[in-house]
Amino acid sequence: MANLEKNINYEKFKEILNKHIFKDEKIELLKKIAEYPERFIGLFRTTKPAAKILQNLLQSHEIRMGDALEEIIEEILKSFGFDVLDKNIKSKSEEVLLLDQYFTDGEKYYFIEQKIRDDHDSTKKRGQISNFEAKLEILYKKHGSNLIGIMYFIDDTLDKNKNYYFSQIESLSKFYKVSLKLFYGRELFDYFNRPKMWEYILIYLKQWKKELPEFPEIDFDSNSNASFKELKKLELRFWRKIIDNKELWEDGIMQTIFKSGKTLKKILEFFKQQKSVPYEELSKILEEKMKKYYN
Repeated sequence: MANLEKNINYEKFKEILNKHIFKDEKIELLKKIAEYPERFIGLFRTTKPAAKILQNLLQSHEIRMGDALEEIIEEILKSFGFDVLDKNIKSKSEEVLLLDQYFTDGEKYYFIEQKIRDDHDSTKKRGQISNFEAKLEILYKKHGSNLIGIMYFIDDTLDKNKNYYFSQIESLSKFYKVSLKLFYGRELFDYFNRPKMWEYILIYLKQWKKELPEFPEIDFDSNSNASFKELKKLELRFWRKIIDNKELWEDGIMQTIFKSGKTLKKILEFFKQQKSVPYEELSKILEEKMKKYYN
């Protein structure tokens, strides 16, 4: 555990998770509402505003978890002594592809396509292999037989397409004459002779989950100062789409996010301070809406 503690102790582990999963989540939620209001409003929905917003936040957290685990695995690979390489690579047509992990020990070059779980439908699983081979082809031209490719699923409780992936990886390995692997959960760490590392990851994840609230906070006014500090960075075009959308107010989406209106009052004052025509127009609209819906 010494290597892990040196490079990524629990506090660092938690910091990476929280950064990816929760940072700027209020801004991202408002952007989604601005661009796709139809996902949140409408009579023909079984959910009320609070449930719909909560559902969206929970889905966003699940997606962002993948990015957090990419950084965590990268930090662990560094602790093993590997040198991490630039993850952006280009195809013949100059298309830029992004690798999940790309590193070397000075002799062998490794790339990992990393996903949280193997629960894809038939269309997506074919896309995963196609994406894997596109990256394999580019890297093979650079490293030849010194290349090792790994398809890795972190959650070893789900292996819906394991037989399919195994047969495809085996076929690609024979064709390119390189070592390709399919791993789930602890198998990656067994491969690098660090079996204990998987146990530490599980311990850290359990500890982190214990510290999480039961549900995300959907009332931005519960801490209006923090919300204002974050939301004043939201671009004008998004504010215009949100504030000027009558249905978002009538369906109660705005009043669910801004329950007391405290944060919107701060936003209104911020708009008035900008001294430009678009902000003046937006200030008028917001002021009218607040008088109508917050009395």
